[in-house]
Amino acid sequence: MPLTTEPRLGYAPLVPCASKARGLLLGWLLLLAPAIPAWAAPQIFRAATFNLENFLDAPSGSRRAKSPVADTKVRESILALRPDVLALQEVGSTNVLLELQAALKSAGLDLPFWERVAGPDTNIHVCVLSRFPIVARRPHTNESFLLDGRRLFVKRGFADLEIQVSPRYRFNLLAAHLKSRLPSPLADEAEWRYEEAVALRAVIDARLAESPGEDLVVLGDFNDLKDSKPLRAILGRGATRLFDTCPAERNGDDAGPASGHEARRVTWTHYFGKDDVYSRIDYILLNRAMKQHWLSQETYILALPNWGLASDHRPLVAGFSVPSP
Repeated sequence: MPLTTEPRLGYAPLVPCASKARGLLLGWLLLLAPAIPAWAAPQIFRAATFNLENFLDAPSGSRRAKSPVADTKVRESILALRPDVLALQEVGSTNVLLELQAALKSAGLDLPFWERVAGPDTNIHVCVLSRFPIVARRPHTNESFLLDGRRLFVKRGFADLEIQVSPRYRFNLLAAHLKSRLPSPLADEAEWRYEEAVALRAVIDARLAESPGEDLVVLGDFNDLKDSKPLRAILGRGATRLFDTCPAERNGDDAGPASGHEARRVTWTHYFGKDDVYSRIDYILLNRAMKQHWLSQETYILALPNWGLASDHRPLVAGFSVPSP
C-alpha cells in the first residue's frame, strides 16, 4: 500500500507500577510526549528502469505486439526487482500500461501511481509506475532543436516528476528514452541523439537552478556509451555534474581494477543482434544531493535465465535510504 500523506501517531503502552499514583503520572507523561511517527525507522526505496522493447497490445508500423511469453517474462523480471519507482520505455497505449500495473498488483507488487508521456512518437512512450504518490508532473513533450537546417523534436519527451516517499521526504525523477542508434532518413542518428541529450541536460540545469539542494534521479535508455558525446552532455560538469551509479550483475564476480582499468564486472544492459554486441546504454544517474542517500549494495542489473524473452534490454535498479526527519 502507498504511504499516507499524514503521519500515523502511536504511543507506548503503560508500564505496570506498584503505586497507582505513579502509574497515573506515567500515563499522563506518555500522552503529553511527542508521538513517534511510523516512518521514523530507517527505510529503503528502490528506483529502476527497464526498456520493454515494443510493449504493445497491437502491431504498430514495423513494431510487433508483445507475445504472451514475452509479457510473462517482463512481469517476472519486474517482480524479481520489486522496485518502488519504475521508469519504463517503449510502452504503447495507456491500456497496456494499466494492464501491466494490474498484473503486477495481482502478483503482490502494487504501484498505483503512474505517468505516461505523450511525446511526438505516437507508437512508444516513456512511462513511470510508482508505489508512492506523484505530487508534481512536468512532462516535456515539445523540446525541439535545429539540425542541418531542419526543426526536429525530442521524439519521446521526458517524464519530470516529484515523488513523495514519506510525509517529510520527496525526490525528483527525470526519465528519458533518447533517439535509437538506427539510421534515420531525416538526420544523422548520432547527432540527433546528441541534441536530445543537450535538451535533457537543459531540463536538468533548470531544475537544479530552481532548487539547488533537491534530490534528483535521472534514468532511462540513453542509447549510447558512457564516454560518448550524449552521455558527457547529460552528466555535465562541476558542482552539478551527475554521478553514474554503474550497476552490475550480482554474479559473485568482485574482480577489482587491473592495470589501471575499472573493475571488471558484468555491466551490459542491451544486446544489439545485428552486430552481436552487448553494451551498457541504460543508466541511473544522481546529482550530488541524491548520492548521499545512495546504497551501492542495493544497486544492480538483473540477471535472469532467458532474460531475452522479455526484451533486448535488461532492467537495472538502485537503492536509496530515506533521510531521517
